[in-house]
Amino acid sequence: MVRSPHSESTRRPSGASPLSALQPIDASPFRQPAHPLFVWSTVLLAWLISFLPWRDWLAAPDILLLVIAFWCLNEPQRVSMFTAFIFGLSMDVQDAGLLGEKALAYTLVAYGAVALARRLHRFGAVIQAIHLLPVFVFSAMATHLIHAWLAGEWGGWQWLWSALFTAVLWPVADILLHMPQRRLDETDHRGAV
Repeated sequence: MVRSPHSESTRRPSGASPLSALQPIDASPFRQPAHPLFVWSTVLLAWLISFLPWRDWLAAPDILLLVIAFWCLNEPQRVSMFTAFIFGLSMDVQDAGLLGEKALAYTLVAYGAVALARRLHRFGAVIQAIHLLPVFVFSAMATHLIHAWLAGEWGGWQWLWSALFTAVLWPVADILLHMPQRRLDETDHRGAV
């Protein structure tokens, strides 16, 4: 069966170009990149929040780790694994613990967020949290195993709650940290209509 070049054009509605099939699935406008000042102010605010004494509770979520992972996923050119390593070292100094323990955890989470970025951008915040839960657990487990090996005793499983609470807070971080871009997109979309 030989097809003529005119047979496909007769099936297409008049005025429709083949490029119209390339429209994005989501009709909303694309999300604008975050302003660098906003990105770094949220990281610094989370770092300052980490100075509060509630962090001494073993099951407390690591807000700084959450914010760094979020920006490593969404703005990897601004917040990278190097940023995670530097802030992890600052947390080690702040906690007066083993130097490099938090730096390892933060770097592992940043690497996990960057490695899973293509997959995670396809899902909503809840599914992203489910995907990142093993990353949070693995990074916490690695640092606690090293700490247990060097200290000569196992510290218990309370750290697992911290990784779980950090993953549970991911949708909240997604809403709060994407809020300026969404507001900008909504005003741009209304102006275009």
